Amino acid sequence: MATVTEIAPDIYRLTAFNEAANFQFSSFLVKDDEPLLYHTNLRGFFDGIYEAAASVLDPAKIRWIGFSHFESDECGSLNDWLARAPHAEPVCSFVGARTSVDDFSDRPPRVLGADEILETGSHKFRVIETKHLPHCWDASLMFVEAGRTLFCSDLFGHGGDVEPLIHDGIIDRTADYTTAQQLGPMSRSVPVTAETRPILEGLADLSPTTLACMHGSSFSGDGGAALRGLADLFDGI
Repeated sequence: MATVTEIAPDIYRLTAFNEAANFQFSSFLVKDDEPLLYHTNLRGFFDGIYEAAASVLDPAKIRWIGFSHFESDECGSLNDWLARAPHAEPVCSFVGARTSVDDFSDRPPRVLGADEILETGSHKFRVIETKHLPHCWDASLMFVEAGRTLFCSDLFGHGGDVEPLIHDGIIDRTADYTTAQQLGPMSRSVPVTAETRPILEGLADLSPTTLACMHGSSFSGDGGAALRGLADLFDGI
Protein backbone atom coordinates (compact mmCIF):
# COMPACT_ATOMS: atom_id res chain seq x y z
CA MET A 1 0.00 0.00 0.00
CA ALA A 2 1.08 3.58 -0.55
CA THR A 3 2.01 5.65 2.48
CA VAL A 4 -0.61 7.94 4.02
CA THR A 5 0.17 11.21 5.81
CA GLU A 6 -2.12 14.04 6.90
CA ILE A 7 -0.10 17.09 5.81
CA ALA A 8 -2.77 19.65 6.76
CA PRO A 9 -6.17 19.30 8.46
CA ASP A 10 -8.26 16.86 6.35
CA ILE A 11 -5.66 16.78 3.55
CA TYR A 12 -3.97 13.41 3.10
CA ARG A 13 -0.86 12.67 1.05
CA LEU A 14 -1.07 9.23 -0.62
CA THR A 15 2.36 8.35 -1.94
CA ALA A 16 3.80 5.54 -4.05
CA PHE A 17 7.56 5.20 -4.53
CA ASN A 18 9.07 4.02 -7.81
CA GLU A 19 12.39 2.51 -6.79
CA ALA A 20 13.72 2.23 -10.34
CA ALA A 21 13.17 5.94 -10.94
CA ASN A 22 14.02 6.91 -7.33
CA PHE A 23 10.92 9.09 -7.43
CA GLN A 24 7.76 9.52 -5.39
CA PHE A 25 4.31 9.95 -6.93
CA SER A 26 1.72 11.54 -4.64
CA SER A 27 -2.02 11.95 -4.81
CA PHE A 28 -3.90 14.14 -2.32
CA LEU A 29 -7.25 13.26 -0.79
CA VAL A 30 -9.33 15.94 0.92
CA LYS A 31 -11.88 14.71 3.43
CA ASP A 32 -15.09 16.77 3.30
CA ASP A 33 -18.82 16.51 2.60
CA GLU A 34 -17.84 16.06 -1.04
CA PRO A 35 -14.37 14.47 -0.94
CA LEU A 36 -11.87 15.55 -3.58
CA LEU A 37 -8.93 13.60 -4.98
CA TYR A 38 -6.15 15.64 -6.60
CA HIS A 39 -3.93 13.68 -9.02
CA THR A 40 -5.24 10.21 -9.90
CA ASN A 41 -1.66 8.92 -10.17
CA LEU A 42 -0.38 6.39 -12.70
CA ARG A 43 -2.49 3.42 -13.75
CA GLY A 44 0.19 1.08 -12.46
CA PHE A 45 -0.13 2.56 -8.97
CA PHE A 46 -3.93 2.51 -8.89
CA ASP A 47 -4.38 -0.44 -6.54
CA GLY A 48 -1.93 0.90 -3.97
CA ILE A 49 -3.28 4.45 -4.05
CA TYR A 50 -6.86 3.17 -3.91
CA GLU A 51 -6.04 1.07 -0.84
CA ALA A 52 -4.40 4.09 0.79
CA ALA A 53 -7.46 6.24 0.06
CA ALA A 54 -9.69 3.54 1.57
CA SER A 55 -7.80 3.89 4.85
CA VAL A 56 -9.00 7.51 5.02
CA LEU A 57 -12.56 7.28 3.68
CA ASP A 58 -14.80 5.18 1.45
CA PRO A 59 -13.44 5.83 -2.07
CA ALA A 60 -16.94 5.33 -3.50
CA LYS A 61 -17.85 8.65 -1.85
CA ILE A 62 -15.25 10.67 -3.76
CA ARG A 63 -17.15 13.45 -5.51
CA TRP A 64 -14.46 15.39 -7.38
CA ILE A 65 -11.26 14.36 -9.13
CA GLY A 66 -8.89 17.16 -10.05
CA PHE A 67 -5.47 17.41 -11.70
CA SER A 68 -3.18 20.06 -13.09
CA HIS A 69 -2.73 18.95 -16.69
CA PHE A 70 -3.10 15.96 -19.00
CA GLU A 71 -0.26 13.58 -18.15
CA SER A 72 -0.25 9.97 -16.96
CA ASP A 73 0.72 10.67 -13.36
CA GLU A 74 -1.86 13.46 -13.18
CA CYS A 75 -4.87 11.61 -14.60
CA GLY A 76 -3.79 8.28 -16.08
CA SER A 77 -6.04 6.25 -13.77
CA LEU A 78 -8.99 8.66 -14.00
CA ASN A 79 -11.35 6.09 -15.49
CA ASP A 80 -10.38 3.51 -12.87
CA TRP A 81 -11.42 5.96 -10.17
CA LEU A 82 -14.63 6.86 -11.98
CA ALA A 83 -15.52 3.16 -12.13
CA ARG A 84 -15.15 2.88 -8.34
CA ALA A 85 -16.72 6.24 -7.42
CA PRO A 86 -20.15 6.39 -9.12
CA HIS A 87 -20.84 10.04 -8.30
CA ALA A 88 -17.37 11.41 -9.01
CA GLU A 89 -16.80 14.05 -11.69
CA PRO A 90 -13.47 15.14 -13.14
CA VAL A 91 -12.69 18.83 -12.78
CA CYS A 92 -10.35 20.53 -15.22
CA SER A 93 -9.68 23.70 -17.17
CA PHE A 94 -11.49 24.65 -20.38
CA VAL A 95 -8.38 23.90 -22.41
CA GLY A 96 -7.98 20.55 -20.64
CA ALA A 97 -11.55 19.58 -21.44
CA ARG A 98 -11.38 20.71 -25.06
CA THR A 99 -8.02 19.13 -25.89
CA SER A 100 -8.10 15.88 -23.91
CA VAL A 101 -10.49 15.20 -21.06
CA ASP A 102 -13.77 15.36 -23.02
CA ASP A 103 -12.48 12.50 -25.17
CA PHE A 104 -10.48 10.56 -22.58
CA SER A 105 -12.82 10.55 -19.60
CA ASP A 106 -15.63 8.02 -19.23
CA ARG A 107 -17.68 10.77 -17.56
CA PRO A 108 -17.98 14.40 -18.68
CA PRO A 109 -15.82 16.83 -16.69
CA ARG A 110 -16.91 19.89 -14.83
CA VAL A 111 -15.03 22.72 -16.51
CA LEU A 112 -13.70 25.33 -14.09
CA GLY A 113 -12.76 28.81 -15.22
CA ALA A 114 -9.84 30.83 -13.94
CA ASP A 115 -10.37 31.81 -10.28
CA GLU A 116 -13.63 29.86 -10.12
CA ILE A 117 -14.41 28.43 -6.67
CA LEU A 118 -15.38 24.80 -6.11
CA GLU A 119 -17.05 24.26 -2.73
CA THR A 120 -16.94 20.78 -1.22
CA GLY A 121 -18.44 21.57 2.19
CA SER A 122 -16.00 23.20 4.58
CA HIS A 123 -13.35 23.69 1.88
CA LYS A 124 -13.24 26.11 -1.02
CA PHE A 125 -10.90 25.30 -3.89
CA ARG A 126 -9.83 28.16 -6.13
CA VAL A 127 -8.71 27.20 -9.64
CA ILE A 128 -5.66 29.15 -10.79
CA GLU A 129 -4.83 29.10 -14.49
CA THR A 130 -1.09 28.55 -14.97
CA LYS A 131 -0.70 27.78 -18.67
CA HIS A 132 2.63 26.00 -19.35
CA LEU A 133 3.51 25.97 -15.64
CA PRO A 134 4.67 23.48 -14.60
CA HIS A 135 4.07 22.48 -18.24
CA CYS A 136 1.29 21.91 -20.79
CA TRP A 137 -1.18 24.34 -22.34
CA ASP A 138 -4.02 23.16 -20.09
CA ALA A 139 -2.13 23.58 -16.80
CA SER A 140 -3.84 24.92 -13.71
CA LEU A 141 -3.34 24.59 -9.96
CA MET A 142 -5.75 24.52 -7.02
CA PHE A 143 -5.59 26.57 -3.83
CA VAL A 144 -7.52 25.57 -0.71
CA GLU A 145 -8.52 28.83 0.90
CA ALA A 146 -9.19 27.40 4.37
CA GLY A 147 -5.77 26.39 5.64
CA ARG A 148 -4.02 27.99 2.66
CA THR A 149 -2.81 24.84 0.90
CA LEU A 150 -1.56 25.07 -2.68
CA PHE A 151 -1.58 21.91 -4.79
CA CYS A 152 1.68 22.41 -6.68
CA SER A 153 1.72 19.52 -9.15
CA ASP A 154 5.29 19.17 -10.50
CA LEU A 155 6.59 22.40 -8.97
CA PHE A 156 9.31 21.78 -6.34
CA GLY A 157 9.82 18.23 -7.66
CA HIS A 158 12.76 16.31 -6.20
CA GLY A 159 13.82 12.69 -6.04
CA GLY A 160 14.35 10.06 -3.37
CA ASP A 161 12.10 8.21 -0.95
CA VAL A 162 11.94 11.29 1.23
CA GLU A 163 9.90 12.25 4.29
CA PRO A 164 6.25 13.29 3.76
CA LEU A 165 6.53 16.85 5.07
CA ILE A 166 9.42 19.24 5.63
CA HIS A 167 9.64 22.72 7.11
CA ASP A 168 12.77 24.01 5.37
CA GLY A 169 15.16 23.18 2.55
CA ILE A 170 12.62 22.76 -0.25
CA ILE A 171 14.42 25.15 -2.60
CA ASP A 172 17.79 23.46 -2.03
CA ARG A 173 16.29 20.06 -2.83
CA THR A 174 14.55 21.40 -5.92
CA ALA A 175 17.72 23.14 -7.12
CA ASP A 176 19.82 19.99 -6.70
CA TYR A 177 17.28 17.85 -8.54
CA THR A 178 16.73 20.40 -11.33
CA THR A 179 20.47 20.78 -11.88
CA ALA A 180 20.90 17.02 -12.17
CA GLN A 181 17.95 16.74 -14.55
CA GLN A 182 19.43 19.36 -16.86
CA LEU A 183 22.23 16.91 -17.70
CA GLY A 184 19.95 14.18 -19.07
CA PRO A 185 17.02 13.48 -21.38
CA MET A 186 14.47 14.74 -18.82
CA SER A 187 15.84 18.29 -18.91
CA ARG A 188 13.72 21.43 -19.24
CA SER A 189 10.58 19.89 -17.79
CA VAL A 190 9.40 23.41 -16.97
CA PRO A 191 9.38 25.63 -20.09
CA VAL A 192 10.57 28.91 -18.58
CA THR A 193 8.95 31.83 -20.40
CA ALA A 194 8.25 35.51 -19.82
CA GLU A 195 5.10 34.43 -17.96
CA THR A 196 6.80 32.06 -15.51
CA ARG A 197 7.86 34.61 -12.89
CA PRO A 198 4.58 36.58 -12.96
CA ILE A 199 2.61 33.36 -12.44
CA LEU A 200 4.86 32.30 -9.55
CA GLU A 201 4.66 35.78 -8.01
CA GLY A 202 0.87 35.59 -8.22
CA LEU A 203 0.92 32.22 -6.46
CA ALA A 204 3.26 33.63 -3.82
CA ASP A 205 0.83 36.48 -3.16
CA LEU A 206 -1.71 33.87 -2.01
CA SER A 207 0.60 33.30 1.00
CA PRO A 208 0.21 29.52 1.12
CA THR A 209 1.33 27.82 4.31
CA THR A 210 1.33 24.28 2.89
CA LEU A 211 2.70 23.27 -0.50
CA ALA A 212 1.29 19.88 -1.56
CA CYS A 213 4.01 18.64 -3.90
CA MET A 214 3.44 15.71 -6.22
CA HIS A 215 7.06 14.54 -6.38
CA GLY A 216 9.03 14.61 -3.14
CA SER A 217 8.26 16.06 0.26
CA SER A 218 5.43 18.49 0.78
CA PHE A 219 6.29 21.71 2.61
CA SER A 220 4.87 23.52 5.62
CA GLY A 221 5.98 27.09 6.20
CA ASP A 222 6.32 30.31 4.22
CA GLY A 223 5.08 29.09 0.86
CA GLY A 224 5.22 32.57 -0.62
CA ALA A 225 8.95 32.82 0.02
CA ALA A 226 9.45 29.33 -1.41
CA LEU A 227 7.58 30.25 -4.60
CA ARG A 228 9.65 33.41 -5.04
CA GLY A 229 12.76 31.31 -4.50
CA LEU A 230 11.54 28.95 -7.21
CA ALA A 231 11.12 31.91 -9.57
CA ASP A 232 14.73 32.90 -8.87
CA LEU A 233 15.84 29.32 -9.54
CA PHE A 234 14.05 29.23 -12.89
CA ASP A 235 15.55 32.60 -13.83
CA GLY A 236 18.95 30.94 -13.63
CA ILE A 237 18.11 28.06 -15.94
